[in-house]
Amino acid sequence: MANNEVILLDFWPSMFGMRLRVALAEKEIKYEYKEEELLNTKSPLLLQMNPVHKKIPVLIHNGKSICESNIAVEYIDEVRKDKAPFLPCDPYERAQARFWADYIDKKMHELGKKIWATKGEEQEAAKKDFIEVLKVLEGALGDKPYFGGDNFVFVDISLIGFYCWFYTYATYGNFSIEAECPKIVAWGKRCMQRDSVAKSLPNQHKVYEYVPVLKKKCGFE
Repeated sequence: MANNEVILLDFWPSMFGMRLRVALAEKEIKYEYKEEELLNTKSPLLLQMNPVHKKIPVLIHNGKSICESNIAVEYIDEVRKDKAPFLPCDPYERAQARFWADYIDKKMHELGKKIWATKGEEQEAAKKDFIEVLKVLEGALGDKPYFGGDNFVFVDISLIGFYCWFYTYATYGNFSIEAECPKIVAWGKRCMQRDSVAKSLPNQHKVYEYVPVLKKKCGFE
């Protein structure tokens, strides 16, 4: 894959796109990055490569598209087997990793969005639920450095993009994620020491500064 044509259609604040950026970096795959400003007109290439959902991220490998971020991460893992795997060989452990990645997908984004997009009781409820989700993930992490033990793996890649949004969530919600979930924050700081993560995630303050623009364009103001 490293010697073939690889294109990533992405939007810089997308935690889902960050998964692919990290995965490609971990596997040392060179690619062409194409920015998609989704709140404006979607490009013909995006509409061609993801005609069903019409959203990013989209991985394009030799003209063929792979959509949905966790599916694309698995694809990257499968086509570059000469590098350390993201998913374990054991079927049960592999199923567990997919379970937690699915849990992250179903919980994190919507709750985080409600924290910065709403106020009052709705925001307070979202904050409470968000903290509970992080505590569940802390239980899955335990005292391990990464979700894969000593190895940075599929679940880590699935979750790490949200880390650069923590400052936004905490600031808009007026709470401390580190005070509530210290193990997850320590995990995020540990992940940020990896070049693949540090070079793939935007600065947390840049994300925070973008949110007012996002709120206005989405009609939340």
